[in-house]
Amino acid sequence: MAPTPLLGSRTLDRQTARTLPPGPKLPTLAQTVLFASHRKTFFPRMRDKYGDVFTIRLVPSSRVCVVLSRPEHIREVFGSPPSVMHAGEGNTVLEPIMGSHSLLLLDDEDHVRMRKQLMPAFSGAALRGYAAMVFELAQAEVAKWPVGEPFKVHQRMRNLTLEIILQVIFGVTDADRLNTLRPLMDKIVSVSPVIMLGGFYPQLLRVRPWKTYLDTQQQVDGILYDEIARRRETFAGRNDVLSRLLAAGQWSDAELRDQLVTLLLAGHETTATAVAWAFHELARRPEDLEFGQRAADAGADDELEAILKEALRLRPVVYQVGRRLTETTDIAGYRLPRGTTIMAAIGLVHRDAEHFPVPEEFRPQRFLSDDPPAPGTWMPFGGGARRCIGAGFSLMEGTEILRAALTAYNFQAPRPKPEPAQPKNVTLVPRRGAEVTVTPR
Repeated sequence: MAPTPLLGSRTLDRQTARTLPPGPKLPTLAQTVLFASHRKTFFPRMRDKYGDVFTIRLVPSSRVCVVLSRPEHIREVFGSPPSVMHAGEGNTVLEPIMGSHSLLLLDDEDHVRMRKQLMPAFSGAALRGYAAMVFELAQAEVAKWPVGEPFKVHQRMRNLTLEIILQVIFGVTDADRLNTLRPLMDKIVSVSPVIMLGGFYPQLLRVRPWKTYLDTQQQVDGILYDEIARRRETFAGRNDVLSRLLAAGQWSDAELRDQLVTLLLAGHETTATAVAWAFHELARRPEDLEFGQRAADAGADDELEAILKEALRLRPVVYQVGRRLTETTDIAGYRLPRGTTIMAAIGLVHRDAEHFPVPEEFRPQRFLSDDPPAPGTWMPFGGGARRCIGAGFSLMEGTEILRAALTAYNFQAPRPKPEPAQPKNVTLVPRRGAEVTVTPR
C-alpha cells in the first residue's frame, strides 16, 4: 500500500516567490502534461539541468511544486511537524470516493487520532495472523495460471490483491456476497482521473460517467454498512482487519466505511503492481529466479522480502509523494513560502548511484548485505508521520504471493526487452501487463 501524491491547490505567497529554486519556463499546462505522462524522464532531465532541488508548476492555478531528490532534504520534510507539512488537505479531490474520515484526507490531531485507532490492525502480531490466509488465496490463484504460454501477470495480481482485500481486510467470506462484490469492487478500483474531477466539480456527479460511478459506489456502501452491522455482533475470534478494528477501538459506521474504502483504493493497484514487477524481473534473470525459489522452499522470508524491496526500488509504483506548507519554512537551503507543495522524488533517490551502486540492475542481495542501503534512501511507502500505514501488510502480502508462485513454477520472459513503465492514475504500471511464461517445477 502506498501513499497518494499531494494535489494541493492553495496559492503561494507572492512576495516570497523569489526564494524558489530554479526550474523550467515552460507553460504550466505543458509542465503538467510532462509530469502526468512522462515523470520518469521529466524529473531526471530537470534534475540534470537545474540541480537536486528544482521547481515545477502544475494546474490548477499554476501550483508551485518544489521537487527534492536528496535524502537529507527529504528527511527535513518527513521530520518536520505534521502541522507544517500537510498531506491530507491536498487530497480533498478524493473525498467523494474515500469519504471525509479517510486517513488520507485528515491532518493534524484528526490524522493522529485515526492513525492510532488503525495501528492495532497492522501490528507485527496482526500481520503474522493474516499471512496464512494470504498464502492460501495466493496458492488458489497461481494454480489457475496458464502453463507454457505468455500471460499478463499484472492483471492476475490485480485480481488476487482484490480478493485479499475482500477476504483478509473486509473479512467477507460468504460466497454469494463475494460474487456480488467482486464486479462492483472492480469498478470502484478502476477509478480514473476523469472520475476524480468530481471532487473539484461536484455538479458532475449528476451526469454520466460520474453518476454511474456514484451509483456503483452506493451499492458497495450498502453492502459494506450491512457487513459492518453484522460484524459488530460477531467479530470476537475473527482474524480479518475489520474485526480487529472493531475489537481495538470505538468507531462510527461512517469512519469504518471510509477506512475500508481507503485501504481498498490505496492497497489494491500498488501492491499488485509491485509484485508484478518482481515476477517480471525474476523471469529475466535465471540466477535471481533460482535465488527466489530456494528462499521460497526454505521459508526464508527475509530473502523473499528482499526481492520485493528491490522491485519497489527499481520500479517504484509511486514516483513521488507530496506535502503542502502551512507556513513559510526553510527546506533544502531555501526559504519556501506558505502554500508551496513539496514533492519528495522517490524515483530519483532510488536510481541514484550514490545510494544504490549500479542502480539500473536488479540486485535483491543489496538488501541482505553487511552494508545495506542507508536509512532514508529506500522509501516506496513515504516517510515520517504520513508513512503508509499498510506498508507492513503490503510487504507481507507480496512475500506470501512470491512464496506461493515460486514454489510452484519456473518463470521465463517471453520478450527479450524489459517492459517500460507507463503512468496509470498516480502509479507507474507495466505497459504490457508484465508478461511472463510459467512451467511447473
